[in-house]
Amino acid sequence: MSSTFKTMPSRQRGVALFVVIVFVMLSMLLALWASRTSMFNEMVVGNDADYQRAFEAAQALIQDAELDIRGEKPDGSDCRIPVAADCRGGMAVAQIPLEAKEAAALWAELENITTGPRCRNGLCLKRTGRQDFWNNTSDKTDPLVDFTLAEMMVDGIGARYGQYSGAKLSTDANEPGGNPILRDRSRNDLGGWYWIEILPYDPNADKSALIAGGANHLPLRMTPNVVYRITAVAHGRKLRRVGAVDVPVTQAVIQQTYARQKTPD
Repeated sequence: MSSTFKTMPSRQRGVALFVVIVFVMLSMLLALWASRTSMFNEMVVGNDADYQRAFEAAQALIQDAELDIRGEKPDGSDCRIPVAADCRGGMAVAQIPLEAKEAAALWAELENITTGPRCRNGLCLKRTGRQDFWNNTSDKTDPLVDFTLAEMMVDGIGARYGQYSGAKLSTDANEPGGNPILRDRSRNDLGGWYWIEILPYDPNADKSALIAGGANHLPLRMTPNVVYRITAVAHGRKLRRVGAVDVPVTQAVIQQTYARQKTPD
C-alpha cells in the first residue's frame, strides 16, 4: 500500500515587502525634509544678504546727509556756493542754516506747513507724533503729527542719495554710490531716503549743570545752536506680492544725531 504525501504551500506573510515599503517611505521623507531644509536655508541666506545690502545703503545715506549738513561734496569741495548746480547751495530749495536768523526763518517756514509732514527737501521740524514712522502704514491717530512712511517717502519731503550733496551714483559696486538700492528710484517705496530734523537747543546749555566744564571736555562751539537728527531708510531688492503690488521684503533703518561744530577762528 503506497502512501501519498502532499506538500502544503507555505503562507507568504509579506514581511520583506512591508520592510521595503517602510524604507521607501522613510527615504521619501528624508528627501523631502532635506529639500525643505535647503529651501529654508536659501531663503534665510537670501534675506540676510538682502538686509545687508539695505543696511549698507542706509549707511551711505547717513554719510550723504552728513555731507549735506556740512555743505561738502564727497571730494571735500564746497557745496554751498551758488554755482554748485548739483548741490543744495545751487538749488532753489530749503537750505541748511548757517546762522541763527537763518535757522529761525527755516523753522518758521516749516511751521507754516499745515498739511502733510513738516519737511521740505529733506529738512524737517522735530517730530512730535509717532517717532517710528518707518513702521507706520496706517496709524493716523493725530493726522497733524502722525505720518506714514508712504507720506514721508515723497520727493520734496525726503531726500535721495546725492540729491543735495553732489554725490554720484555708480554701477561699480566698490564705489560709495554703487549700491543698486541707491540707484533704484523707479517708485517712491523703493530705494532709500533720508530726512534731517533740525533741533534747537538752549544756547546756555554749556553754563548749566548738564555739561561740565574743564580742559577734558569738548566745548559746544556750534553756530547756530542746533543739532541734527538724521533718519535713513533703505529697502532691499527682494520683493513679495501683496495684493496686486510687489513690495520690499526687507527694510533697514539707521538714526543718528549729528552736531556740526564751528571751527574756532
